[in-house]
This record gives sequence, C-alpha cells and structure tokens, in this order.
Amino acid sequence: MAGQHSPHTTVVATSSNCGFLLLFLHSLRAVTALEKMIISKLGDNTKLSCIYSQGGKLHLDNLRVYWQVDDPQEKCSVVYALISGQDNESEQCIHFKNRTQLLWDRLENGDFSLILLNVSQSDARRYKCIVLQNTEYTKRVHHEEVVLSLAASYSQPILSGPIRNTNSSEEEVTFSCRSSNGFPKPNVYWINKTDNRHLNSSELNITLQTDGTYSVFSTLKIKATSNMQIECAIKNEILQENLSANYTENKISNSSNQESQKDLGKNRRGAQAVGVISVVILMAILVVLACWLKRRRPSPYKAYH
Repeated sequence: MAGQHSPHTTVVATSSNCGFLLLFLHSLRAVTALEKMIISKLGDNTKLSCIYSQGGKLHLDNLRVYWQVDDPQEKCSVVYALISGQDNESEQCIHFKNRTQLLWDRLENGDFSLILLNVSQSDARRYKCIVLQNTEYTKRVHHEEVVLSLAASYSQPILSGPIRNTNSSEEEVTFSCRSSNGFPKPNVYWINKTDNRHLNSSELNITLQTDGTYSVFSTLKIKATSNMQIECAIKNEILQENLSANYTENKISNSSNQESQKDLGKNRRGAQAVGVISVVILMAILVVLACWLKRRRPSPYKAYH
C-alpha cells in the first residue's frame, strides 16, 4: 500500500515545487517590469532619481555610487561615479563630461539622484544607479533603474488655404498645414468640423532637422462647399499635447449680395445729392457776399463842396 501511494506523493510534491517556481518567476518578472519613467524636454536639465534610505545618516566613506548606461553595446557606460564621498571622473564617458551633478547636501540622507544637464536625443536611455558598500567585502546594497524619454513641443500649426484648383461648380481645393521643432514624430489629423469626421491627408512629410527635432507638412484636397470648417491637429503622444488650427468659410447668399448692392447704390446716390446741394449753397453765399461788398464801396464820381 505504501508503495502504491509513494508515486502519487512524489507527483504532488513536484507539482508544488513547480508551482512555487512559476510564482517566483512571475514575481521576479513583475519586479523587473517596475521601473521609473521620466520625460524631459530637449535642452532641459532633468533629475534621475535614486534614493537609498536607511533611516539615518550614511557614512559616505564606506560607499561607492555608480550611475551607468544600461546598454551592453556601449563601449563606455559610466555616467557618474562617487567614491568615498568624492566624485571620480577617471572613467566617466566623454559624452557626460561637465553635464552631471549630484545633490551634495542630500548625499548623507541617501539621495544619490543625478542631475543631467542640457539633455539631447542621445540621452534617451535606460540608466541604472548602483550603490556598493565596503565592509569586510564589497556588496551591492541598492539598485535602481530609470528610463529617460525625451520630447519637444511642436510649434503652433499654420493652416493655409483653400487654394482653388479648378473653376468647376464642384471645384477641388487644397489646404496645407505645417509645424516644426517637435519630438518625437507627431500624429497629424485633418477633421471636418461640421460633422467631426476625420479626413485622409493627401500628403504627409515628416522631416528630421539638424537639431534633432522634426518638422511636419501635410496637405488636404477636398471638394469645396458653401460652408467649409476644416481643422488641422498636431498631437505629441509623449507630452499629451494637441495643437490645432482652424479654417471656417461662410459664403454669402445671392439675395444677401443683392440687398448689399441696393444699399450701396442708395448710399452713393445720397452722397451725390448732398454734394450738389452743398455746391449750390456755396455759390449762393458767394453771390450775396459780392453784392454786399459792391454796395459798401464808395463811388469814384461823388462831388465834394
């Protein structure tokens, strides 16, 4: 009987071990996935956080702190090194020279956050902060990872148009929209605001500039209507910024045009009548003035005794 139950007991124990192992791997994977995400704008100074808290003052003489680029393909990975409370630039990568700072007044409290100055596209990396303690042997006491993503706001879109392409009753018109100085690549939307319907762009060009940012140019070709309301939207997904420009056209009806022309004709005739009356009044004043002056002038033939 014992021999019959033994295999069953062994199978249960193996399943339990496998279940524990799977649970451990799942937990490990979950911990690995937890990482700090930081978004910075190009050209800004950004802080990469690293806090090693022990509830009291730390003895920096026994610590070594390394900030590194987490990329095995990099030939140089050292971003910053703090050895026994002093910065060490001997192994620092050239790309990070004179671009890193620590918060010196917070080091004893375990705040080893790194200030990275004037960030650029090449700084968009995964970084790791490693704190080592020197006692009887060197051991790692803290490890953090930070992922830095970069972004730049696009300029306010400029919407141009419509450009008439034909002379037909249902002529085709072209709108153009442009924006620049943004990062990363944007999403571009054309929207008919009369019914909030998305329209397909006729052309979309996204160009990488020399400063590492992007410029975008898009066109839209549609049939003209009497009431066109078109919107061009530029969306930066990382910054969650949505900039837009709008065009609205309301064509005046024929009856309105006729009424306007009638009013304009009346105004012109009225102005002409006022002008004629003014000239007549002025001439009458001049005649009266001439007669008055003639009467006051003495006669040259008057005899004196």
